Amino acid sequence: MKIDDTKIKQSLQELIDTKDFVQNLSVDCVIFGFHDDILKILLLKYHDLDLWSLPGGFVFNDEHLDDAAFRVLYERTHLENIFLQQFHTFGRIDRTENNVHEILLKNKNIDVSKDHWILQRFITVGYCSLIDFSLVDTFPDAFNESCAWFEVSDLPKMAFDHNEIIAKGLEHIRKNIDTQMVASNLLPEKFTMKELQTVYETVLGEKFRRNNFQRKILAENSLERLEKFFDGSPNKAPYLYRFITEEE
Repeated sequence: MKIDDTKIKQSLQELIDTKDFVQNLSVDCVIFGFHDDILKILLLKYHDLDLWSLPGGFVFNDEHLDDAAFRVLYERTHLENIFLQQFHTFGRIDRTENNVHEILLKNKNIDVSKDHWILQRFITVGYCSLIDFSLVDTFPDAFNESCAWFEVSDLPKMAFDHNEIIAKGLEHIRKNIDTQMVASNLLPEKFTMKELQTVYETVLGEKFRRNNFQRKILAENSLERLEKFFDGSPNKAPYLYRFITEEE
């Protein structure tokens, strides 16, 4: 879907005229997608630029930082009701050099002063999530002409320091894969040990022996074993499991 250029320019003008944002602060959302043993990342392409970015945006003065992340993610992708976790703050001095916003505004013939807030240095707070990408229906908005999933090992040309943010986000989910991130977004409420092992192997990029994996996971006491799963096949029926919530 191609958005009318007049609407794009109007939205950009409304953005730069806003005075209600926290100065020099932004949020970026690293949304990893898992499906059929593949790990991908959700990216957005800027209008008329050969650059891709993470879903990101600015924080209102009267807005909680976490709320800003959820709002920005919804505005950029229409994703909602998913588990987001803050994982790192990125503040390298040169992270916003070759300012993409300046190029985008110039392409739309929008003039701003050199000291305008949108052209200044920004520190960004990263949030990440891990979801089933087959269930996502994304859409373009006023700032991005398309959304697409890319394999994490084959990224397109990225804006700002978003390569670094993605790498740090991947490191975070690999260290925290046995936490609420998997339980909340990825697996159904009831799942087999094989399904859980497939998620671990895809995200971590390594293979596990079935018995060793099951022993390790059960030793963490984070799962409750339920009834067996009968699918009509002649194979031995596996048990179903579910994550034990913090309230239990």
